[in-house]
Amino acid sequence: MAHRGHFQVSVTKDDLVFASAHFITFAGHRCEGLHGHNYRARVTLDGALDQESWLVFDFIELKRIMRALCGQLDHLVLLPLENPRIQITAEQDSVRVAVDGKPQYVFPKRDCALLPIPNTSVEMLAQLLADRLRAELDAAGPHRLTAIEMEVEENVGQTAVYRVLLKEDIR
Repeated sequence: MAHRGHFQVSVTKDDLVFASAHFITFAGHRCEGLHGHNYRARVTLDGALDQESWLVFDFIELKRIMRALCGQLDHLVLLPLENPRIQITAEQDSVRVAVDGKPQYVFPKRDCALLPIPNTSVEMLAQLLADRLRAELDAAGPHRLTAIEMEVEENVGQTAVYRVLLKEDIR
């Protein structure tokens, strides 16, 4: 049976969430105060059907991976390592944070997620999760996926979506 359409699978569940603290810097040397969100993730995968299973991707496996990725951020202070305005110093048991050279916070190291992003905005968190999902999918072996779309909601009605193309559509 030939399929001329385009297939997507999407997952968002009550356990694809993470409660985290963060602050972001804005243009003009503004920096908001530390606060938290109950984030929710939704992922959509585009791809061709596997001709043996007639699936784009196994929902059970996708939920397992996404729960693990959300768990890496859950109940932690999210800190961006690539922001030139934020200086982060990891010590033996603590993390010191300065903004524009002025000390701001000291956190227990175990309570921090040091992230390879320039800001902990919802946009950058969506890209981070998409990149981490892509790495997990690639490590698992060949797949017929053509795109990942990651949506992260920081509050009801406030979301960011990041979409990355993996390869040309296979049909």
